[in-house]
Amino acid sequence: MFYAPNIPYAFVHGLAARNLVFYTAVNPGIKNSGIGSESKYETLNLLPKEYVPKSVLHKPETDIQTTISKISDQKISFPVIAKPDVGYRGLMVKKIATKEELTEYLTKYSVSFIIQEFLAHKYECGIFYYRHPNHEKGQVTSITLKEFLTVNGDGISTLEHLVKKDSRAFLYYNLLKEDSNINWTQIPEKDQPFKLSSIGNHSKGTRFINGNHLINDKIERAMDTLNHQVKGWYYGRLDVKYHSLEELFEGKFKVLELNGILAEPTHIYDSTQMNYWQALKTIRTHWKQLYKIARYNHRHNHVPYRKTIPFVKEMVRLKSYTNKLVKLSNN
Repeated sequence: MFYAPNIPYAFVHGLAARNLVFYTAVNPGIKNSGIGSESKYETLNLLPKEYVPKSVLHKPETDIQTTISKISDQKISFPVIAKPDVGYRGLMVKKIATKEELTEYLTKYSVSFIIQEFLAHKYECGIFYYRHPNHEKGQVTSITLKEFLTVNGDGISTLEHLVKKDSRAFLYYNLLKEDSNINWTQIPEKDQPFKLSSIGNHSKGTRFINGNHLINDKIERAMDTLNHQVKGWYYGRLDVKYHSLEELFEGKFKVLELNGILAEPTHIYDSTQMNYWQALKTIRTHWKQLYKIARYNHRHNHVPYRKTIPFVKEMVRLKSYTNKLVKLSNN
């Protein structure tokens, strides 16, 4: 619904570039410019260390105890967040409370995972940013505030009852039941909010709120400062954790993920402030900038376009992998 109407627009740009996968030249520092086949761990490592949560990469062939030792060496304490290194829309992202639970989780699923420190920052948002390679300054085009799935206590009902009677939380009840950290017999105090998930993804019940009113010179300067320290990244979205808006504007935040050309300006999903046609126009506006950056990189920075057939074959393998994640997450 969001992308099919814009395919002809993308096709015209492909014809103009004489390459249907011209967009692979946008972010030369990221595999395939960040189309979804890249390692999240390797991409995060492009950032200066002060922006990145402590993380360990676990591969299926790695001994689990070796991974746990690395976690200890980096002084990462539990709980931790485990997420597939090549991920898709929050699938199999989980908050894990103990070493034993982590061992069980890594044993069960034979894919590469990032084990990341759990950040206690109160707020999370997505910041969409792009910068043309021949410009010093870039532009923040989207800020999406994330409202985690929450119920309010009444001082009488158990947490389970509160979830079942909440029209939104109820939709995620079966998913929430898998979280061993939730005490379902707990009775939250009256008017006490209880956060059911700390993972800022639609699939975990998080609500996306248009925060574009927060875009200002300060956040754009902070993003320019960061972007100039990341080689080969010109277009995409950062998902970040922060303590306050003041710190966010000063660039004092932690980056959970750096997303490339597959990234969306996710404020378009706030239907209280944007209708469907406005969302389609926003996508085209961003794709126009993507086209300009790719063409400049190709012409002036000699960044090659991928060849179409090998790229399509790689995307078929990626589709097979994401199908595997879907099946695993349903087990």
